[in-house]
Amino acid sequence: MEERNAAEILIEALPYIRRFSGRTIVIKYGGHAMVDEDLKEAFARDITLLKLIGIHPVVVHGGGPQINDVLDKMGITPRFVRGMRVTDEATMDVVEMVLGGKVNKSIVALVNRQGGNAVGLSGKDGGLLLAEKMPGVVVEDADKPPELLDPGLVGDVKSVNPAILHTLAGDGFIPIIAPVGVGENGETYNINADLVASRIASALGAGKLILLTDVDGVKDASGKLLSALDRETARRMIASGEISGGMIPKVECALSALSQGVEKVHILNGKIRHALLLELFTDQGIGTMVKS
Repeated sequence: MEERNAAEILIEALPYIRRFSGRTIVIKYGGHAMVDEDLKEAFARDITLLKLIGIHPVVVHGGGPQINDVLDKMGITPRFVRGMRVTDEATMDVVEMVLGGKVNKSIVALVNRQGGNAVGLSGKDGGLLLAEKMPGVVVEDADKPPELLDPGLVGDVKSVNPAILHTLAGDGFIPIIAPVGVGENGETYNINADLVASRIASALGAGKLILLTDVDGVKDASGKLLSALDRETARRMIASGEISGGMIPKVECALSALSQGVEKVHILNGKIRHALLLELFTDQGIGTMVKS
């Protein structure tokens, strides 16, 4: 890259750095960006850079493929209903071990190797996530009558206690959070990482929630990427079917976060190196920004 171009990029980033300095940004980290070694290292650098320039990143991670690998080795067949992992006690033990252990600590180590001060947490630490059991879901099949299926130890977020996150951020640390919560009677619950990221962003009054996916963002009926999307348009596109499949829960997560005080939500492709920086610090961005 020519020096002139590098300088122009820095100048373009400056007003955004000023605007976000001192603010909290919550990032849902998942998909291919968690698997590819080059992308993992780039993500760790991005998170470290954000902290060094005065932004407070909070990372919530997934780990579905890693959980499936361990379940497969144990001879346990994963089951899903409406996108939720059916979680019995044996599966919950694996989920907690993989998310709160191997995956969480590997992300912490990556960030620390890049010069950051990352600390691994689950929703159990400091009373961060109080969870409650998800209700059963009705499964319909053309060949048999509707059936009420119990997803097991799958949880919803009842409340967030962000005190530990405020303390860590104030002391210069980067929280890395596994989406595991605790019930009122000490039960452990597996919680969707997008949901956890959304609720934590709301509790922290975050300026931004960023959802890393394996696609570029929200596209219109012609396949064109939408750089910005307001709430009313998003709801209309879901109702019309323009937004479909796996993008529906992402956009619904974004709308929920906006309704609970998060200023803007970004949906972007984590398979692009330094996607976070390109979205946050360039005029054009690379994904879809959902706003009120």
